[in-house]
Amino acid sequence: MAAPGSGGIPIKAEQDSDGSAQSTADMTAFVQNLLMQMQTRFQAMSENIISKIDEMGARIDELEQSINDLKVEMGTESITPAKPKDEEAKPADSSAA
Repeated sequence: MAAPGSGGIPIKAEQDSDGSAQSTADMTAFVQNLLMQMQTRFQAMSENIISKIDEMGARIDELEQSINDLKVEMGTESITPAKPKDEEAKPADSSAA
């Protein structure tokens, strides 16, 4: 009885060793696959973020241009109303004098 049990133990150990090696190889392949998937997703998200940043930059440029256009309009319009303000200021100055 000792002989079959002792004979079975090394065989089982060999099977465990082979199974362990196969399990390790499977785990390595799984982890590598998972890392590749993560890298692909990270790359896609990075490209998406960069695209959104570029889009926001373009929108900011448009907004700045609109603000500058409004400033120009306000500058030309403020010249016309500035005369009445000066006229309003003169009576206040003359009353203060």
